[in-house]
Amino acid sequence: MDNAELCRTLDSTPEWIETRSGIRERRFAAPDETLEQMAVAASGKALAQAGIGPEDLDFVLIATMTNLRHAPPLSARIARSLGADRAAALDTSAACSGFCHTLAIASDMVSAGSARHVLVIGADRMTDIVQRTDRGSAFLFADGAGAVVVGPSDQPGFGPVVRRTDSRYVDSVWMTAPWSEGGERPWLRIDGRRIFRWAMDEVAPAAEEMLRVAGVAPDRLGTFVPHQANVRMIELMADRLGLGPETVVARDVVHTGNTSAASVPLALDAVLAEGRVGRGDTALLIGFGAGLSFAGQVVVLP
Repeated sequence: MDNAELCRTLDSTPEWIETRSGIRERRFAAPDETLEQMAVAASGKALAQAGIGPEDLDFVLIATMTNLRHAPPLSARIARSLGADRAAALDTSAACSGFCHTLAIASDMVSAGSARHVLVIGADRMTDIVQRTDRGSAFLFADGAGAVVVGPSDQPGFGPVVRRTDSRYVDSVWMTAPWSEGGERPWLRIDGRRIFRWAMDEVAPAAEEMLRVAGVAPDRLGTFVPHQANVRMIELMADRLGLGPETVVARDVVHTGNTSAASVPLALDAVLAEGRVGRGDTALLIGFGAGLSFAGQVVVLP
């Protein structure tokens, strides 16, 4: 859905949207395309690329903020659909930072020996919780799912995770009401200016810390894959890090919008598809959002 089509129901213009966010188009799930179906499709591709079957999975983890059906857990339904009948399953909820938080959990599991292969999914159907007429958020959000498999390796593939929650700003992203109250459907609301300032003040320095603890110099980083919230935010962070001219900076938000927990894996997949980074290159992954929280780590690309 491009900006012109979106503006049929939104009091805005395509030019204003692109100037404000850098977004030109985004993807919306079909009415009958469920969050589970999206996650299963992404998971199937991740398993194929990893060269393993669902029977090899020890754990299925999904990060999402848009699972509107809490029982049975979404992760368990995904495991059933994949045929991972003996895998443990767990849902996590940390909004836009959820994938990187959950990726760190998977890395710790494999490193500790409590699991051998862990499927990590980030998936959100933001169209279920974003009001199409809300000028402050409707142009930003979209639907998507991405997945990776974390498994054993002779050499470490993960740097230490850096993560924090700044609960001073917990009300910067909120729902208008609990689902239990009835009446008008609750919708997502955001304080975009506050989030932008916080990301520059807190997340950008944390990105420097992520590189430092991983022992990776900024000018030697292969690719920078931050949460795809806003092109201007991405470019300011990249400038602040002092990345080298060869570092690939993910700007998937231009074509996919903000897909919350799916943002980082989708952007990583797009960067790999471009062919400018490859096996053994380093990638700095950062998710940040509601809470306000962030999590990130340097990884070696498979």
